[in-house]
Amino acid sequence: MDFDDTLEEAAWRAQVRAFLEQHREEGGDRDTEAARAWQATLYDAGFVGVTWPVEMGGRGGTPMRQAIIDQEMARLDLPGLINLIGIGMCGPTVIGHGSDDQKRRYLRRLLRADDIWCQLFSEPAAGSDLAALRTRAVRTGDGDWLVDGQKVWTTRAHLADYGILLTRTDPDVPKHRGLTMFVVDMAAPGVTVRPLRQMSGGADFNEVFFDDVVIPDAERLGDVGDGWRVALTTLMSERLSLGGGGTEIGPRAETVARHVAAHLDALSPDRQALVRQQLGRAYVAALGARYTGYRQLSKVSRGELPGPEASAGKLSGTRSARDLADLAVRVLGDDARVGGGFWHDLQAGLPGMAIAGGTDQVLRNIIGERVLGLPAEPRADKGVPFKESVTERTMP
Repeated sequence: MDFDDTLEEAAWRAQVRAFLEQHREEGGDRDTEAARAWQATLYDAGFVGVTWPVEMGGRGGTPMRQAIIDQEMARLDLPGLINLIGIGMCGPTVIGHGSDDQKRRYLRRLLRADDIWCQLFSEPAAGSDLAALRTRAVRTGDGDWLVDGQKVWTTRAHLADYGILLTRTDPDVPKHRGLTMFVVDMAAPGVTVRPLRQMSGGADFNEVFFDDVVIPDAERLGDVGDGWRVALTTLMSERLSLGGGGTEIGPRAETVARHVAAHLDALSPDRQALVRQQLGRAYVAALGARYTGYRQLSKVSRGELPGPEASAGKLSGTRSARDLADLAVRVLGDDARVGGGFWHDLQAGLPGMAIAGGTDQVLRNIIGERVLGLPAEPRADKGVPFKESVTERTMP
């Protein structure tokens, strides 16, 4: 890949940089309503949904244009968009599998953060085996669906207006074949969101309960029983958005380097030498993760779909982010324990990124089986109806 901007890309970068520098104060406020307004400002300026089709509310631009926006926002240490899950995961799923009516009603509002979205996949009893989920949707006499179950680790569910919800609609077939995806109104009767407090003090993760929630059949995404194929669209988009754009998952390596340099003189000479070594290793690993993302970006730029290789970007990106954050906290010494602060909160929050988008163990399996061609792990429930599977028999 040629890392130099073309003339067109350089002009686009200059346009993006000028706008962000002029409006950067608007993007610094993390109040929810201010964050919604900031995303709307970026959308109106043409900087959100850049690669989406024009008829879907996007700009019909190239992945490189989007990458340049991401790079310039990172350069100014601007936070990510409040509706990043909607843009990176839910929106592509609606584009790929939604009806014309769903696309018309949801996509433009999603891009402007008029509506915030969440992804309702993980469940307490399923662990890392998404296809073992137990949240059930049963068809009612009038053709709608009645949903009961629980989801967990749902990022920003407490802020979300809508979510994409994966359910089990047929327990009499093998687990991957009996799933169906829906759009769910998070304000619907029977939906309860409870925050999960993290060690950072924040509560971006939530558990969500569904008690006799009615979902109209018009909110189904894809065919009945085809939910696994729909979910794969979400998962591949998720891993690309987390580890495939050439920007870091956590702190930028350059930001950590400046932070370390500002505190280096306060350390003893022997600790300075150790910090330099650790920074060098972490910096190189961060660049490796960044360039892994560029490889995926190159693939998408050629019109190819994101594949299992995106798992490598997410895997290396989360490890690099944790190493950089740990180093940034260590150089603070005793100050790291006083009053929390940005680096302390970042370090405490990053372990969650090793779960989001697939645990490290799941990603290694994907890389081993689908990239390296290693034998798949034995599956005792392969071809077995879900209700007769080993997982189902262990239910209390």
